[in-house]
Amino acid sequence: MATSLSIVQEHLSCPICLDIFRNPVVLKCSHSFCEECLQKSWKDLEKLFCPMCKKECSSEEPSLSLALKSLCNSFQKGTENNQPENNCQLHGEKLKLFCFDDNQPICVVCHTSRKHKGHDCCPIEEAVPDLKSEIHSMLSMLKNKLENKNTAKMTHQSWAEYIKGQAQCAEKQIRTEFKKLHQFLEEEETARIAALREEVQQKEGDMRERAQALTRETTLLTETIEVINTEMDVDNTTFLQNYQATRNRAESMPPDTSDAENVSGVLVDMAKHVGSLKFKVWQKMLDFFGYIPVTMDPNTMSPKLTLTDDLCTVKYCEEKQNFPENPERFHYTGVLGSEGYSRGIHCWDVDVGDNDNWTIGVAKESIPRKMQVKMLPQNGLWVFRYVSGKYKAGTKPKVHIKDDERPQVIRVRLDCDKGELTFCDLIRNKTLYTFKDEFTEKVFPYFHTQNHICPLRLFGYQDPNNSI
Repeated sequence: MATSLSIVQEHLSCPICLDIFRNPVVLKCSHSFCEECLQKSWKDLEKLFCPMCKKECSSEEPSLSLALKSLCNSFQKGTENNQPENNCQLHGEKLKLFCFDDNQPICVVCHTSRKHKGHDCCPIEEAVPDLKSEIHSMLSMLKNKLENKNTAKMTHQSWAEYIKGQAQCAEKQIRTEFKKLHQFLEEEETARIAALREEVQQKEGDMRERAQALTRETTLLTETIEVINTEMDVDNTTFLQNYQATRNRAESMPPDTSDAENVSGVLVDMAKHVGSLKFKVWQKMLDFFGYIPVTMDPNTMSPKLTLTDDLCTVKYCEEKQNFPENPERFHYTGVLGSEGYSRGIHCWDVDVGDNDNWTIGVAKESIPRKMQVKMLPQNGLWVFRYVSGKYKAGTKPKVHIKDDERPQVIRVRLDCDKGELTFCDLIRNKTLYTFKDEFTEKVFPYFHTQNHICPLRLFGYQDPNNSI
């Protein structure tokens, strides 16, 4: 039966690809080929000819052989239905070999055919262990990927919960701060309206007093004029006898000090109350709330630190915090400011108080976050420290700074353009140490402490150029 199938298959096979015809076409010379195989053999040829008999042909010559196509389809369906699963569908022989080039089992006839000529083949019994081992390795990799995906999924779920908590905390803080602003503005509005009403009341009182004085003076003048007119209507001798008394009466009237045209400052001082009102309130608000030029970024904070709600005070905690392991976060020590600098002059004050273990300075943006690095400029850290009762600059070799008095507030001054980072005692106006270096990338304020009692606090100040 297998021999009969092979003979039939031989007549139904394309002489080019040696497989059963696919879309068979026939030439005038009666030779048949797969349409695709014929077109490939004619590619880049100036003159077309039959691949079998070499007879010249034209591009219009191939015609689809419907009968042959139907026969091939019927043959393939018949072989598929009649062939055992372990037999070759093309040759009916048992599948005994595995072709590594085509990654499929083949029979011995396939192995000797042109299609598999020169291919790397071996008995199925030998191929299966190696191929199963390969699949097992791939399966192990897939399982690892699945485990990583599940871990990532759980991590993202925990991050989503953390983000939700951040949002609630931020919203609460925003509402609290705006409540303070609203209260400040309401109190300021009340105070300014009270000041306006007080001035109006004073000015109105002054005007009433002036009006009363004018009324009295007017009455006196009226009476004096009537008396003088009466004294004028007498005979000449009597007039002359009373002349001196009449004159004295006229000259004794008070001066015109209450006339409206001679009075100044009686109107409400509008410029004082409403002039540049928003700007004056803003200045007072700035003075009331203070200005802190640096804000600590909680997304960079080490799990051994904690921040206050206003993000201006950092404290060491004994228990490790449960924070997401996001790329920006320090795994071991420190927290960065939220804004980095690459040009200009920037200052911020740190209230160290009685803290006996602190580190402040700047860190470059690309500093490793997940590993411990030595606090040196070559590692991207320019710091000033107070540890074990000694002040140290992060240099190699170490530089120890002697100071008889412990500074309470350290001012950090960064001049990116000059490449200078200066630490000074703000109260005594004394420079403690200055780094001179070239900052080739953006740097961020850096803070760290290992004192769980006394925190580090950013100190607010007002720019003297913007003072009220």
